[in-house]
Parts: sequence; structure tokens; C-alpha cells
Amino acid sequence: MDCCLGETPLKPIEKSPLARKLSSFVALSTNELEVLHHLHRRRRSFVAGRDLVQQGQSEQAAYILSEGWVCSYKLQPDGSRQIIDFQIPGDFLGLRSVLLRTSDHSFEPVTDIQAAEVPSDDLLAAFAQTTRLATAILWAASRDEAMVVEHLVNLGRRDADVRMAHFLLELGSRLALVGMGSQTGYDCPLTQYHLADALGLSAVHVNRVLRQLRENGLVTFRNGKVIFDDRDRLVKIAEFDPEYLDQTGPLLT
Repeated sequence: MDCCLGETPLKPIEKSPLARKLSSFVALSTNELEVLHHLHRRRRSFVAGRDLVQQGQSEQAAYILSEGWVCSYKLQPDGSRQIIDFQIPGDFLGLRSVLLRTSDHSFEPVTDIQAAEVPSDDLLAAFAQTTRLATAILWAASRDEAMVVEHLVNLGRRDADVRMAHFLLELGSRLALVGMGSQTGYDCPLTQYHLADALGLSAVHVNRVLRQLRENGLVTFRNGKVIFDDRDRLVKIAEFDPEYLDQTGPLLT
């Protein structure tokens, strides 16, 4: 079930997750914030567990996630799924399918979410109206691609404990960028089954790895909260270099 929520006021757009995220790349002008406001005007809500976009779907709008968590995944012929990534507030959903016309994977809300529906015509008009904003959105898409590359390395070359540590640190850095996490930890609605589908592990193995990390005094994931017990040591074990997340500050002013 979803419903239209109407227009969002312009004033809070500066503090919206997407504006906060893009501001790490470009210092947004008043005009660019107005364009962002326009892109947010079709606010809708979606319930957890029901696909927002399905693999193979065509003529799909993009969405800007403003509240809640989403997973993007590909379904296998045997019914199993590989989670490609998790989307958090400030992320685009289905941006690539607007240009490719057909979605190559599905999006499922992990929690109840709020998202702004952005028709392709509105998005292309926004790109034409302000090239700096278009460049910032391209930066965000390129950053997402860099994360997918890192996830591929995670699946193919890292041991399970390192894989988990790297994943939890990356999520923490992403959430901190939009004001939802810190050096000490963050709220996280993901289940062990989500982690299993994302990290190529069984749920039993996920439980074992989380217990090992907790007993080693590194990180605790319990009751929907990730707490970094020794973040510096966790970073060292995971060989986590956040350079690929490109969160060092605006390049364009």
C-alpha cells in the first residue's frame, strides 16, 4: 500500500538526506536547492516487504529515499536472491533504469519507507536546468558504482569476518554522511538473513561471525543497533579505507 503525501516545504530541503549527501561534493546554491525541492514534491509511502521496483520492469520512475531502508537485489532461477546493496535516506532508487528503460534488479523496502517519485522527464529537466546539480548526482551514482566494486571484492576475496567488518564500517560511514550514524555506531534494521543474502553467507555463519566479532571486543550488533566497541582495531582488521566513499568535502563551490 502506498499513498501520496503531498509537497514538502522548501525550508527543510537543505537538511534533507539527499541535500546533505550532495553537499559533500558541491556547495548547493539557492537555485539548486529549489530544483531539489521540485524533485521531492511527489512524496509517497511504501510498506516493508513489497517490491517498489521489480526486475525487468520498464518505464519506471526513479525515487529519492527520504526515510527508511531498502535493499536492491537480483532473484535467481532457484528462488534465492543476491542483495546487491542497501539504500539509506539520501539515495536514489532506480536511477539507472530511467536511462536504460528497464530495471535490471528489484528494490524491496526493508522497513516502511517514504520516497519521492521522480519521473524521467522531471529528472532530465533538472539536469538541463542546473549542470552543477547534474554533476553532483552523477558523483552520487559514481560513488554507488564504487561501492558495488568494493562489494564484489568483499564477496570474492575477503574472509567472512573481514567481509562483515568491512560491510558494517561502510554502512556506518554512509549513515554518518546523512546524519544517521557516528564513530560509535548506528541504528540498523537489517536481519541476519539480510546480511546473509548480501555477504554470500548462510544465516548460521552470519550469527557465528557476529558472535566472534563481539567476543573479540570489536563490534556488537544486537537489538537493531550496531555499536563499535573498538572501531580503530576493526578498521585495521577490515583494512577499511573509506577513500572510495569520497566523503572528504565539497569539490565544487
